[in-house]
Amino acid sequence: MKARQAAVRTRSMLRFLLVAVLGGLSFPMVKLALAGLTPAQLVFGRLVLGAVVLLAIAGLRGTGLPHFGRVWGHLVVAAALGNVLPFTLLSYGERTTDAALAGVLVGSTPLLTLVLAAVVARTEPATRRKAIGLVLGFLGLVVVLDPWGRPLGSLGGQLACLGAALCYAAYFAYMRRYLWPLGLAPVPLIAGQLCVATLLQAPAALFSGGAPPELTVRVTIGLVLLGLLCTGLGYVQLFRLIGEVGATTASAVNYLEPVFAAVISTALFGEPITWPMLAGGLVLLAGVAYAENRIRVPGEVR
Repeated sequence: MKARQAAVRTRSMLRFLLVAVLGGLSFPMVKLALAGLTPAQLVFGRLVLGAVVLLAIAGLRGTGLPHFGRVWGHLVVAAALGNVLPFTLLSYGERTTDAALAGVLVGSTPLLTLVLAAVVARTEPATRRKAIGLVLGFLGLVVVLDPWGRPLGSLGGQLACLGAALCYAAYFAYMRRYLWPLGLAPVPLIAGQLCVATLLQAPAALFSGGAPPELTVRVTIGLVLLGLLCTGLGYVQLFRLIGEVGATTASAVNYLEPVFAAVISTALFGEPITWPMLAGGLVLLAGVAYAENRIRVPGEVR
């Protein structure tokens, strides 16, 4: 019995690391694919490949897509907030911002989720702990942006990456309020979402203009890894992880994704990991962890 429990914990830990690695890998792969694709083309290709993976898994399981009804209206909003808008903003942002910095900035998603839940949606009380955590997170974010030092990209690119994080935060809030209560199985739900996102992005890819795609070997590798692994397989593994350890524990991958993004980007592109990025990222993640009650101050009473 103990051996079986240990095996289950090991499997969950490996899946946790896999989800974090795939999330971190997405940032340098966006940078790689942008060498031959416009942002609109990149997003469309990423969505098509991700949808293919989810549709194939749904077909093999015999689950198909959600039945027609009001759920598809919610999926349009979810596809816009969780895929089309953040993928587009991130693609534009990484044209002028290092992939490592983009990963750290998008790592502020839990911070922005707390802000939306406590201040905008008011679905969670604004406790003293959350207020302190949010202030720490904001200070860390300012240090990461390093307005007084050498910028690792344009301000517009950095703001685009933050906009992507805000979209993800709004997406999680919307999912939690409108879609998760419906009790739909994860694979059909995400397959439907990616199909809708692909349809929403198609006009931009076809009519936005720009240079034709240059599918070199590097660009193709970046796009395929981004679509099949980071988007398609990433979603599948994330929801399997949620089923194994719960949503709260699974959400801790947000703390590791910026780390893997920085490491992989440095290895592939030689991007610098500066002290402001490192120190600010640690303060940002510590603030989020404190607000989420993941860490305690010695002598503090819960």
